[in-house]
Amino acid sequence: MKFVDEATVRVQAGNGGPGCVSFRREKNIPRGGPDGGDGGDGGSIYLVAREGINTLADFRVNRRFRAGHGESGSGNNSSGRGGEDLEVPVPCGTRVIAADTRELLGDLTAAGERLLVAAGGHGGKGNTRFKSSVNRTPRRATPGTAGEGRELLLELTLLADVGLLGKPNAGKSTLIRAVSAARPKVADYPFTTLYPSLGVVYVGPLRSFVMADIPGLIEGAAQGAGLGVRFLKHLERTRLLLHIVDLAPPPGTTAPAADAVEIVRELEQFNPELAGRERWLVLNKTDLLEPQEAERQERAVRAALGWDGPVYRVSALQAQGTQRLCGDVMTRLEELSRSGAAAETMGISSPAEP
Repeated sequence: MKFVDEATVRVQAGNGGPGCVSFRREKNIPRGGPDGGDGGDGGSIYLVAREGINTLADFRVNRRFRAGHGESGSGNNSSGRGGEDLEVPVPCGTRVIAADTRELLGDLTAAGERLLVAAGGHGGKGNTRFKSSVNRTPRRATPGTAGEGRELLLELTLLADVGLLGKPNAGKSTLIRAVSAARPKVADYPFTTLYPSLGVVYVGPLRSFVMADIPGLIEGAAQGAGLGVRFLKHLERTRLLLHIVDLAPPPGTTAPAADAVEIVRELEQFNPELAGRERWLVLNKTDLLEPQEAERQERAVRAALGWDGPVYRVSALQAQGTQRLCGDVMTRLEELSRSGAAAETMGISSPAEP
């Protein structure tokens, strides 16, 4: 199934039922008085995060959702039945945005989380509600109110610990294939990766993390060029970014140092906060270069970026250096988890968490 990470849906909650105008009519009970019941409330619509759903593909076909209406009140002070609530399952990691105002209504990240997106209307009042000492035979009842209706934009953002970013054909898909069971398409042409993919990287007993691979970025991606801009948001939940740089690009293409600078520029334009997240430099395809040339290219990339952070030289295709990289990543994620737990205990937010 193709990956679908955005969908627009229309939700309409149920209307409240009208109140009833009725009077008690029984033998030997003259002037029994009003006994009209209230109308039932309309059903509401909730989005519920569910495990086992990985895309928003189901919303391609079914884009409209309606909850049940409340029933009318009746005599003998009987209230109408309320409309049934409607729960719409969505994948974990779904952001819910109001299509008209672009307001973020909620972010469903954990299985079982519920978000009210359209409240049902209230039932109308029956004439019993309006009786008083000066009005003993009220002939008034109110209609139910309309349920909320709105258009929603659903955005699915992958839940991953580590995100890969880089130019097309930098080797991101090859790396995730080398270290996990994920099998994204790999070929010797740009934009082989058309959809994000997740892989679970197993480091040891009870030690694993989730890695996300997104389509490669090109110049102008932050303004909508290429494929990467649509999926850059999938990196926003990650705690660590791995910047993959191709040390052996094809002849006639830009140098590795220029590619690395371009990626950082696009990241800064898309989201400065994301650009400031912890990022490691991974220099790929070192098996295609002599050691001296690989060293020269590394110095050039470092100088272009003004880099003083971690640097790893790997060959994703040959799985050289990948085990050490994953082990260090796991250790760093554990450190971030511990610091986040400590900060939460002290009642402060951790800068390490996205």
